[in-house]
Amino acid sequence: MSSIDPFGAIADPHRRLLLEELRRGEKTVSALAEGLPISRPAVSQHLKALLDCGLVTVHQEGTRRFYAVNPRGFDRVSLWLDQFWSEP
Repeated sequence: MSSIDPFGAIADPHRRLLLEELRRGEKTVSALAEGLPISRPAVSQHLKALLDCGLVTVHQEGTRRFYAVNPRGFDRVSLWLDQFWSEP
Protein backbone atom coordinates (compact mmCIF):
# COMPACT_ATOMS: atom_id res chain seq x y z
CA MET A 1 0.00 0.00 0.00
CA SER A 2 1.23 3.47 -0.81
CA SER A 3 2.09 5.91 1.96
CA ILE A 4 0.77 8.86 -0.08
CA ASP A 5 -2.68 9.96 1.07
CA PRO A 6 -5.35 9.16 -1.53
CA PHE A 7 -7.64 11.80 0.00
CA GLY A 8 -5.14 14.49 -0.91
CA ALA A 9 -4.97 13.14 -4.44
CA ILE A 10 -8.73 13.16 -4.96
CA ALA A 11 -9.10 16.63 -3.44
CA ASP A 12 -8.17 18.13 -6.80
CA PRO A 13 -11.15 18.49 -9.17
CA HIS A 14 -9.04 17.71 -12.26
CA ARG A 15 -7.93 14.43 -10.70
CA ARG A 16 -11.53 13.51 -9.93
CA LEU A 17 -12.41 14.20 -13.58
CA LEU A 18 -9.53 11.97 -14.68
CA LEU A 19 -10.76 9.19 -12.39
CA GLU A 20 -14.29 9.53 -13.78
CA GLU A 21 -12.93 9.20 -17.33
CA LEU A 22 -10.77 6.22 -16.39
CA ARG A 23 -13.72 4.53 -14.72
CA ARG A 24 -15.13 4.10 -18.24
CA GLY A 25 -11.98 2.30 -19.39
CA GLU A 26 -8.24 2.65 -19.77
CA LYS A 27 -6.95 5.64 -21.71
CA THR A 28 -3.76 7.33 -22.80
CA VAL A 29 -2.70 10.78 -21.65
CA SER A 30 -3.61 12.18 -25.06
CA ALA A 31 -7.11 10.72 -24.93
CA LEU A 32 -7.63 12.07 -21.41
CA ALA A 33 -6.33 15.53 -22.29
CA GLU A 34 -8.81 15.90 -25.17
CA GLY A 35 -11.74 16.39 -22.81
CA LEU A 36 -10.10 18.57 -20.19
CA PRO A 37 -9.29 22.28 -20.05
CA ILE A 38 -5.67 21.52 -19.03
CA SER A 39 -2.54 20.68 -21.01
CA ARG A 40 -1.16 17.20 -21.63
CA PRO A 41 1.81 17.86 -19.30
CA ALA A 42 -0.65 18.86 -16.56
CA VAL A 43 -2.67 15.69 -17.17
CA SER A 44 0.57 13.69 -16.82
CA GLN A 45 1.36 15.40 -13.51
CA HIS A 46 -2.12 14.67 -12.17
CA LEU A 47 -1.85 11.04 -13.30
CA LYS A 48 1.49 10.74 -11.50
CA ALA A 49 -0.13 11.87 -8.26
CA LEU A 50 -2.93 9.32 -8.73
CA LEU A 51 -0.37 6.64 -9.60
CA ASP A 52 1.81 7.47 -6.58
CA CYS A 53 -1.08 6.85 -4.18
CA GLY A 54 -2.22 3.70 -5.96
CA LEU A 55 -5.53 4.95 -7.36
CA VAL A 56 -4.51 4.23 -10.95
CA THR A 57 -2.29 1.72 -12.74
CA VAL A 58 -0.30 2.10 -15.95
CA HIS A 59 0.98 -0.32 -18.57
CA GLN A 60 2.92 0.33 -21.72
CA GLU A 61 2.22 -0.92 -25.23
CA GLY A 62 4.94 0.21 -27.59
CA THR A 63 5.36 3.93 -27.07
CA ARG A 64 1.94 4.45 -25.50
CA ARG A 65 1.13 4.28 -21.80
CA PHE A 66 -2.37 3.26 -20.80
CA TYR A 67 -3.83 4.35 -17.46
CA ALA A 68 -6.69 2.62 -15.65
CA VAL A 69 -8.45 2.83 -12.30
CA ASN A 70 -6.98 0.54 -9.66
CA PRO A 71 -9.99 -0.67 -7.63
CA ARG A 72 -7.71 -1.99 -4.85
CA GLY A 73 -6.28 1.51 -4.50
CA PHE A 74 -9.66 2.70 -3.26
CA ASP A 75 -9.77 0.23 -0.34
CA ARG A 76 -8.43 2.80 2.13
CA VAL A 77 -10.91 5.45 0.95
CA SER A 78 -13.78 2.96 1.02
CA LEU A 79 -12.98 1.75 4.54
CA TRP A 80 -12.91 5.29 5.83
CA LEU A 81 -16.22 6.20 4.15
CA ASP A 82 -17.93 2.99 5.26
CA GLN A 83 -17.67 4.02 8.90
CA PHE A 84 -20.27 6.71 8.27
CA TRP A 85 -22.89 4.24 7.05
CA SER A 86 -22.29 1.44 9.54
CA GLU A 87 -24.15 1.11 12.81
CA PRO A 88 -22.33 2.66 15.81
